[in-house]
Amino acid sequence: MSRHHRSVRLVAAGAASLLIAVTGSLAASADAHVTVVAAGLNSPRQLAFTPGGDLYVTEAGTAGTAATGPCQMHPEFGEVCFGFTGSVSRVDLNGGGSERVLAGLPSAGSPGDAIGPGDIAFTGNHEFALTIGLGGSTQYRDGYGPDAALLGTVVTGDLRHLDGLGSLTMAFDALAYEADANPDGTDIDSNPVGLARSGNGWVVADAGANAVVSTRKGGSTVAVLDPVPTTQPFPFPGFPADAVPTDVVLGPDGAWYVSQLVGFPFEEGSSTIWRVVPGQAPTAFATGLTNVTSLAFASDGTLYAVELASHGLFQGPIGSLVQVHPGSATHHAVASGLFAPYGVAIRDGYAYVTTGSVVPGGGQVVRVAL
Repeated sequence: MSRHHRSVRLVAAGAASLLIAVTGSLAASADAHVTVVAAGLNSPRQLAFTPGGDLYVTEAGTAGTAATGPCQMHPEFGEVCFGFTGSVSRVDLNGGGSERVLAGLPSAGSPGDAIGPGDIAFTGNHEFALTIGLGGSTQYRDGYGPDAALLGTVVTGDLRHLDGLGSLTMAFDALAYEADANPDGTDIDSNPVGLARSGNGWVVADAGANAVVSTRKGGSTVAVLDPVPTTQPFPFPGFPADAVPTDVVLGPDGAWYVSQLVGFPFEEGSSTIWRVVPGQAPTAFATGLTNVTSLAFASDGTLYAVELASHGLFQGPIGSLVQVHPGSATHHAVASGLFAPYGVAIRDGYAYVTTGSVVPGGGQVVRVAL
């Protein structure tokens, strides 16, 4: 199994059966101040508020099955299938659950290891952009046939005019840019996950490309994150783990802030939050984090991060929402004991976090008081 593919797949998902076996339950959190506001989601990932205060969450879906297809044999993961099972849901902040407003979106892999809709961002109360992940090469996407053309892309739409795929417009083909530019100089692999608005375009954290890219003017590279040398004996000291950027947000200072998961062997404390100014080398804003998948700034400028697995993925997907201390390697856990958390959005003194991010039908959105 290649080091690169191994890290890219695990940023988006993992076998749900393995994760449940490790944790023993799908409990949202051990913290009493965590409240479930929506449940029954299919591998929820990132979430975002509209300017008017409505909350939407992406669901990676359940991929496809051999019965529905199309499927292909992956050299590392066995049979993987494509289906239109991804979605976007609106969350009732008063605990009334969620409503799928856009269904039938591309999703690929297996039911417990699905990659599909990853992040959503708004330009107004209705207009939005959406990343649809891939976690593979051009040959991998082509192997699913023409139905899979939107895997590895950024699409746009309008909440007032939703009618399945026909209501979406492809704004940027991240895989095509990766194949052409290959920012990190390794194998061709794209998995656009994190998304932020940038002028009349978007900035994308591409976990497969190990890069942050802009969609403007056909695409450009904003930053490349270097491999992270490991410190432990397994597999050997200094092993170059993939950087795996996962989210990008605009800071109050006008710079981009980028989180990273860090690939196999997913060492505890190896993740850095990077401050990125276009045209300059990334600088470390905070260190000592683990398997970070999402970032959000509160109104007072405090940065919060989600750790998918606070002790590393090999110890099980029990993660945390942490308050980030700039320039430090030590951070405050606001909510711990979260099962497979992934995304975070903040409004009015509360953080909303997705949990169960690799579980078909078992995902949740929880509210945490800050």
